[in-house]
Amino acid sequence: MTLITLVRHGQTDWNLARRIQGSTDIPLNETGRGDALAAAALLRSETHHVMYASPLIRAHETARIIASELGLADPMITHGMREREFGEGEGLLVQEYLERFTDWHGAPSGAETLDTVRDRALTALETISRESRRRSAPAAESVIVVTHGGVIRALLNHASGGTLPREGDVLRNGSAYRFELAPGLLRLLEPVSI
Repeated sequence: MTLITLVRHGQTDWNLARRIQGSTDIPLNETGRGDALAAAALLRSETHHVMYASPLIRAHETARIIASELGLADPMITHGMREREFGEGEGLLVQEYLERFTDWHGAPSGAETLDTVRDRALTALETISRESRRRSAPAAESVIVVTHGGVIRALLNHASGGTLPREGDVLRNGSAYRFELAPGLLRLLEPVSI
């Protein structure tokens, strides 16, 4: 069993403007760096052994800040936890996106489906868990993975059997979600963000 804490990256200027980022590599703003520090302060009450991050700069910088605050080694990169590719939807304001594609399940040209995002994220988490066990870590290895709102939404939906997140739920920048990962199982431990 591996304990996984998923953390949404800190705020970027595009988050602030409500612009679709997807795979566009947008850096944190000053508020985002504060989000990372706040997440680290909340995560400090638990023991964590290792950190991973999406390769996108907003997630990787968030992870580096958290790792530094918690005294962990630099985060390792996991490409499977990168944000959903929105294709021609990237760069649009949320309102423009919804007007053009109706809802978040719409598939702009070049976009990944939510099922694709879920599947690649689950594969990435299973790889992280296997790597943790190979390192002869404690029996209940605790891993922090800094990722993106779309990835966390897909995994919350999967682990909750489609009940979370609810329509209109906002996954705040810097929020965290705890899961238990075992072969063939992803179980949500704390349905409310930290």
